[in-house]
Amino acid sequence: MRLGIDGRKIPEARKRGPIGSIEHAAELGLEGTFFRTVLEMSPSLDSGELRAIRQRSDELGMYLETGLGKINPYATPETPELRQIGDGDILLGFRRMMEICAEIDCRELWVGTASSKGIYPRRWSVDRFRTDVSWDDQMVAIEKFLGKLVPIALDLGIHINIETHEEITSFEILRLLETFGTDALGVVYDSSNGLQRCEHPVMAARRVAPYVRQTHLKDAAVVPAEGGALMQFRPCGQGVIDFRAVLAIVLAANPDVNLTIENEEPSEEREKPYAARLLEIHDESWLSAHPDLTLTEYAAYTSMMMAFQARIASGTACDIMRGTRPFGYAEAIADIMRSADHIREACGALS
Repeated sequence: MRLGIDGRKIPEARKRGPIGSIEHAAELGLEGTFFRTVLEMSPSLDSGELRAIRQRSDELGMYLETGLGKINPYATPETPELRQIGDGDILLGFRRMMEICAEIDCRELWVGTASSKGIYPRRWSVDRFRTDVSWDDQMVAIEKFLGKLVPIALDLGIHINIETHEEITSFEILRLLETFGTDALGVVYDSSNGLQRCEHPVMAARRVAPYVRQTHLKDAAVVPAEGGALMQFRPCGQGVIDFRAVLAIVLAANPDVNLTIENEEPSEEREKPYAARLLEIHDESWLSAHPDLTLTEYAAYTSMMMAFQARIASGTACDIMRGTRPFGYAEAIADIMRSADHIREACGALS
């Protein structure tokens, strides 16, 4: 097990560039970087540039992970670079990215199914609730596009790993794996995104653990609120997630998986505001959009919230911060160190 950090969100990522960010991670005592897409390392997929990044990572004894992009055809227009890199042909763009990743021996590749729109209120922040196209239709389109990518991945000997992201449930990801098999597909386990779909962290970890090949680790505070629940991302160990429990499950299935911290960016580097999100988990129409959610898991989720509320009342946890807070470079680095210490402690307790 090696502990690293998100290459997009590590502070000063844009200023330092990929090699500088890898060196920055090493200075912080971390053991790898996970750049969300290969285009973040080289927008033109320059082979020499990417080989230099790979070489520097290897020199420092660090892991290097990366990915592709959104595989939802209804969402890909929001990332035009995926089409541009294929000279207008988005499938060719994905093929080119996959080929260069195989060339630099990055064979575990992240993909997502949509983007979070934190600027919009309540359910509208995720594409699951788009009103121009249903989520069912989006899932059909995702499956069709995966059907074109899987043969390429098989030829190249790589895995396309679907993130447990804000808009998709672990159940839906598993159905995609059932359709195409796991020779070319896997999971990027994000420890807190499932909270937005009313998935209990331990139960979600049990479902996806056999297929986890990459990770994003972050925590969140979740408390009861008028209209449902309020959620706010936190450093690992400062929210509702029991990292000893979830990492025991994930590492038992794949002891060699790299553990990547996904940190909050400093305010001046962030595209979306640092704010609590309202989860409409009591709303009938919201619940009907989650047909796999069981009463057992809903009850466990509610108990988890109440336990965290009790921690707030006792002074052992911080309440939801409404609005913004001062959060610059120093605060971001301090949170990264808190997360790293907590993850190491959790892993140490497993040995």
